[in-house]
Amino acid sequence: MNMSPSTPRKRLSREESQAQTRARLIDTAQQLFVTNGYGGTSIRDIADWAGYSQGAFYSNFASKEEVLLELLRGHMEAEAAQLSNLVDSGGRTPEQILGDLESWAATLNNDADWCTLSIELQLHANRSPTFALEYQTVWDAHRAGLGRVIGKLFATLGRTPPAEPEELAAAFMALTHGLALQRVAGRPDPSGRLILVFLRGLIASAGLPDTAPGADPQPALPA
Repeated sequence: MNMSPSTPRKRLSREESQAQTRARLIDTAQQLFVTNGYGGTSIRDIADWAGYSQGAFYSNFASKEEVLLELLRGHMEAEAAQLSNLVDSGGRTPEQILGDLESWAATLNNDADWCTLSIELQLHANRSPTFALEYQTVWDAHRAGLGRVIGKLFATLGRTPPAEPEELAAAFMALTHGLALQRVAGRPDPSGRLILVFLRGLIASAGLPDTAPGADPQPALPA
């Protein structure tokens, strides 16, 4: 019986292999941090569960703290990019933009693992001054990114923000983080709904930009 030769598997380049190893270590670390806590997870645990040696871990990360920061950075960069895409008008009406934000907010904090991990991040930042500095750097970058998104949103809606966009971003981040810390298992998470309540209130109370005499007024925003 003739057997057709199997299709040879593509050999990964060195860079692809390292990226795959790094991603697997990050995913495994997240699962272990959530299950066992940061303090209850060792580098040996991460390497063993990911199927690598400790040497492979140290080829990618200098410490557990670096993995924790990578998790935070990746989550925040993805969130900022998603929100930036949502507020790009693309010919949509203000009502459609706010509707898309409502849909996004409905899924906020649905990831119970991330809520648990965010608590671990904050607790470790409180305990480690060195980590706290790095943590704040990532946090500040995220605040700046969200500030740009908020500024773009208000500009698209034809409104002037009632405060500096970065200040508003910091307030929304504090609200989200605080609600995540108070999350009770088995109960609906109100984070997304409350953020949109506050956002709509800010938009409704925001002033219109200066217009030239005789210019048409800005249209009213949807309730």
